[in-house]
Amino acid sequence: MKIHEKDYEIVKDYGDTIRDLDLEEIVTDYYDNFDYIVGDWAYGKVRLKGFYEEGHKNLKSHNNIKNLDDYLKNNCAYGCKYFVLKKRKEDKES
Repeated sequence: MKIHEKDYEIVKDYGDTIRDLDLEEIVTDYYDNFDYIVGDWAYGKVRLKGFYEEGHKNLKSHNNIKNLDDYLKNNCAYGCKYFVLKKRKEDKES
């Protein structure tokens, strides 16, 4: 899937929510640098957060994709619908 000329793959779509979204409209250029974009539903709206893979120069514990389960458990509504998009390798350099 393409979002603003960048290629992403759907890693997870818990709740089958991506098809109902206009990702071109909600994903801004702020997320261009992230390896992953996670979107979760809260109060009828989608919240986005960027995550990095191990080894990225901007990696912190709060944005490490290995901590995704903790993020979902501690920062999202219980059982919420969410999705995870991963930037394809060829677009990580940009």
